[in-house]
Amino acid sequence: MGQLFYDSNSSVTFEDRLLAHLEVVIISKLRRRESFAMSWREADGDGEGSNTIWLDPSLPVRFRFNGSRAPKLDSAWVERLALSASANGLLVVDEDGAPAQGVTRERR
Repeated sequence: MGQLFYDSNSSVTFEDRLLAHLEVVIISKLRRRESFAMSWREADGDGEGSNTIWLDPSLPVRFRFNGSRAPKLDSAWVERLALSASANGLLVVDEDGAPAQGVTRERR
């Protein structure tokens, strides 16, 4: 499981392979100076519902992977994520297009 840190107090844990695909899309959009929303389902046991954050090129974002090897990327999955990001905000989905789960942590 890897983590996406998106402000000084918050992180979201995703499976490493999913996070690697998100990293490609997020960095691509931020490199083009695009701001966008990203939404995911909260994992069972960590509250119900979904979360949405606003990602902007002016905000620091960091990716941390727990695995020692880089996951193999699926270009079709990257493309599906990128298309959703362009239309309605980045909807975090798994390889099959089903809503993916993340675990949100906030420091107080």
